[in-house]
Amino acid sequence: MVQMGSEIAADAKPAGVRIVTYQAGDQQRAGLLVGTEVYDAEALTGDQRDLSVMSILNDWDAAMGRLAQAVRSKPSNSSKPVARPQLLAPLPAPGSIYCAGANYADHAAEMAKVNGSQVRPKSDRSWHFLKSPRAIAGPDASVELPRNSSKVDWEVELAAIIGRRCKDTDLDHALSYVAGYVIANDLSARDLSRRQDVADGSPFKMDWMSHKNFDGSCPLGPFIVPANEISDPQDLAIELSVNGETKQKSKTSEMIFSLAEQIRDLSRQITLWPGDIILTGTPAGVGTSRGEFLKPGDIICARIERLGELRTIMI
Repeated sequence: MVQMGSEIAADAKPAGVRIVTYQAGDQQRAGLLVGTEVYDAEALTGDQRDLSVMSILNDWDAAMGRLAQAVRSKPSNSSKPVARPQLLAPLPAPGSIYCAGANYADHAAEMAKVNGSQVRPKSDRSWHFLKSPRAIAGPDASVELPRNSSKVDWEVELAAIIGRRCKDTDLDHALSYVAGYVIANDLSARDLSRRQDVADGSPFKMDWMSHKNFDGSCPLGPFIVPANEISDPQDLAIELSVNGETKQKSKTSEMIFSLAEQIRDLSRQITLWPGDIILTGTPAGVGTSRGEFLKPGDIICARIERLGELRTIMI
């Protein structure tokens, strides 16, 4: 049985499909979370292939029917739940990770106040930076604070996982390319965002690699909820706490660029592929606005309505 926080227990629907990845010996296997128990996806569906979450994404439209049927028939199925499963990130080795910057109205206003500047009007397209797929960490992961930073910050984000090849889509069809949704935490080393040995005003002043790409800086989980179970990704409660104290609390309706707009804009620049992930931005309440940063022993709990709870321990 998987031990789950109260938010997950309240959100989980036994009849729904919740996709996980778990460790089985030296293998990473796809699983289905049914209630509080994990079943091997291959055993539950009768699929004789070695199923991984990536292989499911590459055959998403067909796989969804089999997965949903397997969950519905579980009580009469002879397969047994996995004993004491160790959950990993539901997509441990994604394709590209695209992260929206300054994409919540409340966060933009918060940062403008901190910086003593004006809130900028909405531009003509969304803006993204890249996070390394190697930065992924799973639920309940212990993430080591980088030794060269003393200002590591939290950012809860709704993440969308692409399920079909997508190029030059329009707004009306953009969401049809989403396979599912998951919680992400875009951990950020604020004091590494600018290169100290480069003059102010230089186009090479910013250092997005050091700022956003240390080991474990992208916790992801605890499971993937299929897109057809989320009627509107722009109407979800989103929050984050550190050591039980709420730091961020907002709604995805606060996004400046909707997920559909982000998919449209990204697909005009580059082809999106199954297994690519889009982090859609974070709301107000980040540590840098408070002068608060993470320290060893801190426990972060990121929650999004219908998607459960993602827990991370800083060491």
